[in-house]
Amino acid sequence: MRIGELSERSGLSRDAIRFYERIGLVESHRSPNGYRDFPEEAVPWLDYVRTAQRLGFSLAEIGRHGAELREAPDSAAALSALFAERITAVDAKIAELASLRAELAARAGTGCPLEPDRARRPGLRRR
Repeated sequence: MRIGELSERSGLSRDAIRFYERIGLVESHRSPNGYRDFPEEAVPWLDYVRTAQRLGFSLAEIGRHGAELREAPDSAAALSALFAERITAVDAKIAELASLRAELAARAGTGCPLEPDRARRPGLRRR
């Protein structure tokens, strides 16, 4: 199918499809007249790409795991492993944000909220 049809069926712009092709997430074959011809499988694959992005996977991560997912996109084992990695990253980010929130809360309403934290950097002296 040509890029216009793929755009219509996938809900992605032609520019997005060209970008995905440039970074290797989707492949096309050039016809003799230069038109891109995409396989039928590109439609469900692009749906997977969009879902993976919504779940927090970067295009680079999708690209790294793309071959295994294209072979068996519904493979519970492959997806479970990727989701476990993502959960670990999300948990780390939650902990980081909770720590930041606690520090902001401790500094809010103080006389000098931007004063350096001496507990973390004992070598700092007041001017």
